[in-house]
Amino acid sequence: MYDKQSYTIANPQNGNLGFRLAFFKDNSFFDHLQRVNYYSVIWVKKGRGDIRANFSEYGFKEDMLFAFSPFEPFMFMPNDEFEGVVLNFHPDFYCIHQHQEEVSCRGVLFHNIFQLPYVILSDEEKQIMSMLIQQINAEMTNPRLAQHEAIVCLMKLFLICGSRLKTKQQLEAQKATGGGKDPKMIKDLRIHIEGHFKTKHSPAEYAELLNISHKALAKITKTHFNKTLSHLINERIVIEAKRELFLTNKPIKTIASELGYEDEYYFSRFFKINADVSPQTYRDTVGYGRGIA
Repeated sequence: MYDKQSYTIANPQNGNLGFRLAFFKDNSFFDHLQRVNYYSVIWVKKGRGDIRANFSEYGFKEDMLFAFSPFEPFMFMPNDEFEGVVLNFHPDFYCIHQHQEEVSCRGVLFHNIFQLPYVILSDEEKQIMSMLIQQINAEMTNPRLAQHEAIVCLMKLFLICGSRLKTKQQLEAQKATGGGKDPKMIKDLRIHIEGHFKTKHSPAEYAELLNISHKALAKITKTHFNKTLSHLINERIVIEAKRELFLTNKPIKTIASELGYEDEYYFSRFFKINADVSPQTYRDTVGYGRGIA
């Protein structure tokens, strides 16, 4: 799967993966669709090709940083050499939902349906992140007192660097396209999805809100997001469902109802189609009830 430089910390309660640092030199692990119950942060240091993620395909090249949430599907398809480093961590080891204020990466690196799933690393960030990886590597190869706390601190710095850079690049991209076609329409669409995803599930309802034809809105959405409007809506619903499944102990029927699905079984089928895992399995493997009640 990985070369000999792969280090893992297991969850002492169940033996499952808690945290892993690995250095890969080929695509033997990423050559099939990944749907895992932990976070993945992947720094491609060498290689070019395509990546399939969340119903879309993107080109990638060296010095791109990708971030994927539990059970978020992705697969790399490099053209030639492929090297890099990956950080995997389970929410039991470090929970993005509960520590959002510390790292500000939820909605930036993770759980962002409106932005590309990567950030392009600058020379400055590469130096900083290389140093952090070296320090994590040192902690993994020579365990010492408070190893968990040290690794969490280093990982938080790594995530903060990625979040800051992605935020900066998003602002630059918005400025660059400010005079382009349909910027207000896209902004309004985002606002409407965020405001109505619990009650409005069909593309036609958003076309009506925006006073535009369904066909025209579908074309705009595909051009700007490389996704269909249905995929955007479904992703937003699933992100909220995952949050509720992890942070609360609410019955699945209650979560379904709060997201606009009166039929629990229909909601469960919808969730499984879009997350490739049932709500109960997601809760059992990712966790629940660690935050609010």
